[in-house]
Amino acid sequence: MATQKHGKWYDDACGTAFALELIGERWSLLIVRELMLGGRRFGELRGGLPGISAKVLTERLESLEGVSVVKRRQLPPPASVQVYELTDWGYAAETAIKELGRWAAQSSGHDPTLPLSPASLMLSFRTMFAPTLAEGLAFAGLLRIGTDRFVVRVANEAFTATRGEIDDPDFTIVSPDAPSIAAMVYGKVPAEALGATGLTTSGDAQALQSFLNLFPLPKTFDASGAATT
Repeated sequence: MATQKHGKWYDDACGTAFALELIGERWSLLIVRELMLGGRRFGELRGGLPGISAKVLTERLESLEGVSVVKRRQLPPPASVQVYELTDWGYAAETAIKELGRWAAQSSGHDPTLPLSPASLMLSFRTMFAPTLAEGLAFAGLLRIGTDRFVVRVANEAFTATRGEIDDPDFTIVSPDAPSIAAMVYGKVPAEALGATGLTTSGDAQALQSFLNLFPLPKTFDASGAATT
């Protein structure tokens, strides 16, 4: 696989060093994260990464294309717009991204109240899902987060989260933003207490509660790096 070098490379044979050369530039890994749930237009990527400038996003996308992590595709009419997608190799980075996120979330310095994109929330669900808590469960839910739509399914002790719609979901969660849903799932804030944020739920209450219980947070480490009890 040919690669186009950008910036300063480590000249180190270690696979970890090479990974950092590929996606270690600022914003690059987060762009990959945003594309992990499917292709996005340029404006949609900027929407998921509000701190990035158009210039930097363009540069990072070009770099990621140069190393075969990202590709461009023209949607057919009537859309006729260009989207950015991960290559098959790009999608293969999901395990590494999830494990890196799980490791970092254990730090006492992690601030879950910072902005969170819908794609990041879905990837966090994929990361924190506990199969042992899903025994005997089978349901499908719809999450409407702003203009984004995601279908979440649990069956055979497995979890999937994909972009799209579904007819007759077991439950529906509607929210203008991802942090409100994160507060309900990870912070265990009742949906009723989040009404002022615009969050609403409907459908099978038992299926919804089962969904909310599937994502336990990992143990944490204090500021000294020691495990908390």
